[in-house]
Amino acid sequence: MFLNSDNCLLLIIDIQEKLINAVFNKEVVAKNAEIVSKTAKILNIPAVVTEQYPKGLGNTVLELPENSKVFEKTSFNALVEDNIKNVVVSSGKKQIIVMGIETHICVHQTVDALIENGFDVTVVSDACGSRAEKEYFAGLDAMKFNGAKIKTTEMVLFELLKTAKHQNFKEIQALIK
Repeated sequence: MFLNSDNCLLLIIDIQEKLINAVFNKEVVAKNAEIVSKTAKILNIPAVVTEQYPKGLGNTVLELPENSKVFEKTSFNALVEDNIKNVVVSSGKKQIIVMGIETHICVHQTVDALIENGFDVTVVSDACGSRAEKEYFAGLDAMKFNGAKIKTTEMVLFELLKTAKHQNFKEIQALIK
């Protein structure tokens, strides 16, 4: 099933000051997460943002869509937090686009919970990061094995646009450098 912007919610997991600086692929993650976040803003895709213990790890380092809801959490699986799960479920969106840190911990556990709850989950692989490269790849492999679709930023963007005739095509294409 291809992504449909009318049926999508973006879930941004823990892309925070201290965490982004600790991942092996921080430049790639920061760049692509910003592109996906700006695309969600342009296409009016709602976003749920989690921050793992922001007092110690800092706040989210992205420009967020206006319709974002930001939640503090301590659980690795974001859906364990009732307020986060309630917002995701009550959004009515069936396709969840996920990106964040760390791929093998919070992203992996949340993605698996989303799949268990019947959501169609797409993980933006080049907008996810881990401290260690082997953990990053292990996390992606586990999520794919459990039913998540693993796609790159450009795959997600152009799937959402569907055609070069989309009214926001040039604006979104300009984000890719």
